[in-house]
Amino acid sequence: MARVFVITGPSGVGKGTLIRGLMERLPKLELSVSATTRAPRPGEHDGVDYHFLTREDFDRRVAQADFVEHADYAGRSYGTLRSELEARVRAGVPVVLEIEVQGARQVRAAMPEAVQVFIAPPSLPALRTRLIGRGTDDPEEVERRLLVAEQELDAQPEFAHVVVNDRLDEALDRLTAIISEQLD
Repeated sequence: MARVFVITGPSGVGKGTLIRGLMERLPKLELSVSATTRAPRPGEHDGVDYHFLTREDFDRRVAQADFVEHADYAGRSYGTLRSELEARVRAGVPVVLEIEVQGARQVRAAMPEAVQVFIAPPSLPALRTRLIGRGTDDPEEVERRLLVAEQELDAQPEFAHVVVNDRLDEALDRLTAIISEQLD
């Protein structure tokens, strides 16, 4: 059976950057495309970066149990479509899920064999700087994300693997080692 790898942590911690580096180093991995109710950011494409759904469509899919996991985060909904994940697992492809902590807990309950890695910032001030620096959220959204991040950081002990993303190269080396060990 193909492995499922859950990469989680607060918004702005660098999950996407680390996953892109991981996928370059381990090209047999595939990234599951999450669904969301948020609007696309500049340069994002439906079906590539996310499956962008209306609130109504998302809620209908929740009611139909179409998601392996779903969560509300900073006023938006996110989820992993069951069909997206199961097709890859059946094909023997190791899959990476980039999801929030709520979703990681749901995946843990549904798929305890999934390997879960928590990405942590070196500090809350560093996380604030990253969120502001990426320039994708207005100041109110940054504050909402930081409030959620404080709660999520308390969840670190729930995860077998924690990678502190202080220095990108070192964090990527650590993440790659964790995933590589599970693929062998």
